[in-house]
Amino acid sequence: MESRQSEAGVTRLNGKSPAAVLAEVTTDWREEKTPVVMAGMVGSNVGWKVAPYLSVPACFSSIGEQLTSVGDNIWIIPGLCVSHDDNHNVMRGEETQLIGARALAPSSLYVMPGTHCKWVQADSQQINDFRTVMTGELHHLLLNHSLIGAGLPPQENSADAFTAGLERGLNTPAILPQLFEVRASHVLGTLPREQVSEFLSGLLIGAEVASMRDYVAHQHAITLVAGTSLTARYQQAFQAMGCDVTAVAGDTAFQAGI
Repeated sequence: MESRQSEAGVTRLNGKSPAAVLAEVTTDWREEKTPVVMAGMVGSNVGWKVAPYLSVPACFSSIGEQLTSVGDNIWIIPGLCVSHDDNHNVMRGEETQLIGARALAPSSLYVMPGTHCKWVQADSQQINDFRTVMTGELHHLLLNHSLIGAGLPPQENSADAFTAGLERGLNTPAILPQLFEVRASHVLGTLPREQVSEFLSGLLIGAEVASMRDYVAHQHAITLVAGTSLTARYQQAFQAMGCDVTAVAGDTAFQAGI
């Protein structure tokens, strides 16, 4: 399969229209009338055209029946939303990965790590519910825009620091009182300053997985949909809880779903 990539996402159009960017990316590639199917933020209110959300519960089959047309045989896949008194959530792009992951590794719980990690409950026919945990964004903000990461040297990989943070997060998922302790630990010399990122990553992922125990309970199968690095981290967290998981690469799931 041939692929092309561009940095011109919806926030980096540099004055160009989405249609112009698509034409550039597919120059000498797309034959006339070849269908184009898109997913993600291109269907948001800052994208090409709003592709309305489908409300969950939603059948997997209904997603492909609700495409939004934006041009000559060009379509956008709808996102999904939940709107309950105790849960308001949206996703765009992940629904396409879900379709692919369902075909490749059917599950009752799909965990999709990233900037905003999605936890999705589903059966063989439909998506029943989902939650979002901002673990990736919190890690970035705390490390780059808070006192925790102020003045730190370049960070290095450390499996030991990650594991130490993971154990702390799994055992004590109420992390608000613990966040300042990350800074205090490296100030006092008990945590190497080059390993703060790894410890913080473990702490946040451990707290996330522990906080979502109710989603994990009674699930017969768990499928992780992510890149290699995040997959390994979340696998370690689930294994520490005694859960077996199947992993599907995010790009592979997207291609299978689109």
